[in-house]
Amino acid sequence: MSSQKSSLQKPHPPVIRLEQFLKLANVVSTGGQAKILIQGGEVKLNGVTETRRKKQLSPGDVIEVQGLVLEVGLE
Repeated sequence: MSSQKSSLQKPHPPVIRLEQFLKLANVVSTGGQAKILIQGGEVKLNGVTETRRKKQLSPGDVIEVQGLVLEVGLE
C-alpha cells in the first residue's frame, strides 16, 4: 500500500489588481492615470470608496468610476 497523500486544493480564482482592471477596461490608458483616480477617491469597489491601487479584485466585484459601473468577470 502506498502512503502518498493526495492534496485536494481548491483552484484559486484568477485575481487582478484594481489598477490593472481599470487599464484593461479602457477606463484609463496608463497606470499613472489609474493611480490618480484611485488615490483621489474617485473609484468605488462594491459601493465603498477604494484608495488602494493594488487591491485585488475577485469575480463579481463591482467597480464604479467616472459614471461607469463595471463588473469583474472571469474572461
